[in-house]
Amino acid sequence: MSREVLLLVDALAREKNVPREVVFQALESALASATKKRFKEEVDARVSIDRSSGDYESFRRWQVVPDGELEDHDLQIILAEAQKQIPDIQVGDFVEEELEPVELGRIGAQAAKQVILQRIRDAEREQIIADFLQRGESILSGTVKRLDRDGAVIESGKVEARLPRDQMIPKENLRVGDRIRAYVLEVNREGRGPQLMLSRTSPEFIKHLFAMEVPEIEQGLLEIKAAARDAGVRAKIGVFTRDRRIDPIGTCVGVRGSRVQAVTGELAGERVDIVLWSEDPAQFVIGALAPANVASIVVDEDKHSMDVVVDEDNLALAIGTGGRNVRLASDLTGWQINIMSAEESAQKSEGERGAVRELFMGKLDVDAEVADILIEEGFTSMEEIAYVPITEMLEIESFDEDTVNELRNRARNVLLTEAIATEEKIEKTSGDLLTLEGMDHDLAGRLADAGVRTRDELGELAVDELIEATGIEDARARELIMKARAHWFAGEDDASAPVEDAPAASESV
Repeated sequence: MSREVLLLVDALAREKNVPREVVFQALESALASATKKRFKEEVDARVSIDRSSGDYESFRRWQVVPDGELEDHDLQIILAEAQKQIPDIQVGDFVEEELEPVELGRIGAQAAKQVILQRIRDAEREQIIADFLQRGESILSGTVKRLDRDGAVIESGKVEARLPRDQMIPKENLRVGDRIRAYVLEVNREGRGPQLMLSRTSPEFIKHLFAMEVPEIEQGLLEIKAAARDAGVRAKIGVFTRDRRIDPIGTCVGVRGSRVQAVTGELAGERVDIVLWSEDPAQFVIGALAPANVASIVVDEDKHSMDVVVDEDNLALAIGTGGRNVRLASDLTGWQINIMSAEESAQKSEGERGAVRELFMGKLDVDAEVADILIEEGFTSMEEIAYVPITEMLEIESFDEDTVNELRNRARNVLLTEAIATEEKIEKTSGDLLTLEGMDHDLAGRLADAGVRTRDELGELAVDELIEATGIEDARARELIMKARAHWFAGEDDASAPVEDAPAASESV
């Protein structure tokens, strides 16, 4: 019988061109399945085959669980009982009982054969995909083998890959037999064997297409720094080179547009804007908004956003049809871009100036003239007035030394009063909220104003509720809520507490 096992393994390994270990594992699985059928109840069986002799042993096993957490007597054993048999055994280990091995010849032959062949088919597919990935190819060229409601199956030699419908270019009419290229998005090892998942909508696809058409990219003389797409309609790429002899945009366009047209043809006519990448974010944004001309730009580092002013004639061009141009420019640069006319910019600037003026007049007890002088000199907060080096304030021609010292003292008194008020507000705030990672006294004070004084109360908020109450950014609000909810999900990763599950119906994500 042992010799029969080894002969079977060798024959299948040669026939299917897979490692002997794969066949051994498949045979062990088939024998374990046959062993389970000898029992009326559900059992966990394991079969071990000696790789040298072909002898095999069968075991029934129970997994060790903590005391008091036993859920299934047929599959589990508590730690205390297991330690009576094996003193150093740990939770998660297995207690095994040897069984009489089933005869190979008495196994349901068809079932065993199917298990073995399926394992071998999976191993063959794994090997084919491993060979493909080893070549380092990011683009797969193949033929549409079949179409279904979930997408298309693309065949390239021995490789079969799936192009999901949501990764197809919208309105692209693919037919069986069409030759296409697609970006290798990931390897999906779930389901029946590994499978390459493709994309024709990914920004990475357009990067690699240009790399195939532009030799300077492959040679490292030119680099595509960023890409953004509205698949099938329009795309933008940011290109850069340190070689002054090379025109990045002209190189990607090619003679009479040959290179960019080749990429456009592969992307079902998708228009591609080629933008010069710049280390200066404002300059990059100006280029990304082309062909619209930018009149002025204001950068807000804290909010990672830019207010871009264009004249009335360029307003529609900058925004684009359905907001497409500004949306792609924002995706390309990574900055939130707010397009506005000169009039809107002036109104916003005056509104912000008015708010700061009211702040200074109310908190510092000064008139509008003094407040405007501070604003003209670039002051926007109490902290700046209180703690900016005194030499900078003494340079203001309209103020003498006594005025400067008085303004600084008033600003510091305001900050001290506010700090004391904040401490008083958070006296009733629970310690678990105050010590929550990412929490600070200022934020705790704003939460106290909103009636949020415990970790659980924070966890019950929706994202938009927290933003409205505190004015913090969306990303920080989500992170805080997730951390506040983490203790609700004992034994699970923090990420298992999805922010979208907030009980409040008013949340907008």
